[in-house]
Amino acid sequence: MPASTTTLRNSAYQGGLSIFATAAAVWVFVLVTLGAFTTTIGAGMAFLDWPLSNGSVNPEGWLADMAMFAEHSHRLTGTVMGVFAIGLAVWLHRTVARRWLRQLGWWALGIVIIQGLIGGKRVLLDATQVPGFEMSLGQMLRVPHGVLAQIYVCILVAIALGCSRRWIEGVAPVGPRVRSAAVACVALLLVQLTVAVFMRHNHAGMAIPTFPFSSADHAILPPHWDYRVALQFAHRVIAVVLTVAILILWLRVRRDSAASTLLRNLAHGLLALLVVQVLLGASIIWSQRRADITTAHVIVGAATLATSFALACLAHRNAIESSETNASRP
Repeated sequence: MPASTTTLRNSAYQGGLSIFATAAAVWVFVLVTLGAFTTTIGAGMAFLDWPLSNGSVNPEGWLADMAMFAEHSHRLTGTVMGVFAIGLAVWLHRTVARRWLRQLGWWALGIVIIQGLIGGKRVLLDATQVPGFEMSLGQMLRVPHGVLAQIYVCILVAIALGCSRRWIEGVAPVGPRVRSAAVACVALLLVQLTVAVFMRHNHAGMAIPTFPFSSADHAILPPHWDYRVALQFAHRVIAVVLTVAILILWLRVRRDSAASTLLRNLAHGLLALLVVQVLLGASIIWSQRRADITTAHVIVGAATLATSFALACLAHRNAIESSETNASRP
């Protein structure tokens, strides 16, 4: 398309695109749920081949075996996610004027491709040992797979917001205290969820088997240390810091007279998710890592990140669109 016709791209609200982008952002939570459940029950190697499962797209007995169901469902939902990513990238590129939104579409597609390759190599390289490490090369690939999943959630949230009517019509600017607090919460959540990925794949979820204290005699610090205990303890410390940060953000949104109803609702939702997440984290320890509770903890963690990121995006909406306008000027 010639540069002179770029302005012909549709920069107005597109209902179909908005619905499609929102559906993709919802579908990623189906994918995260099945991925979390697969990891929780240790079903990542239910099939020894890839991209097919036991040489088939419909392996025999997969609906009757929990491990096979979890892994194959994860693969199938990943395929659907790929279709969403292709559709978004092409649709945004062909119809949207805003360069940042088009670029996010291609980033989303790129991450889906990388995630698929990492997921496949995790299976194919499971038996490849790495000298000096307990995990095989395939098992190590679970870590970047989990971290990239969080980034992908954020990208889909940004795309869905950027396509929404509320975003396109504009929002009232909020103060810098809200914007900085929102960015701090997103950063802390990304750190926390990254630590959580390392915990899960290093089997550190029960490294400290008591809660809220670190020992049966109510000690704050663990009586013994190793890398699993360090990961678990870091996860708890960051959770305390994150609780304070989310409370500060909630208060700042409440006190900002320019904050919209949507922004206030997101702040309330973030606080509610925090409470649920803390209770789920405690219940994991108290239940000795029950699969349903552990999976729910992962899902609520992703939802907390998505909510805080949505709030941060909306708080920075005018700055994002202003930078887009400035970049397009000759």
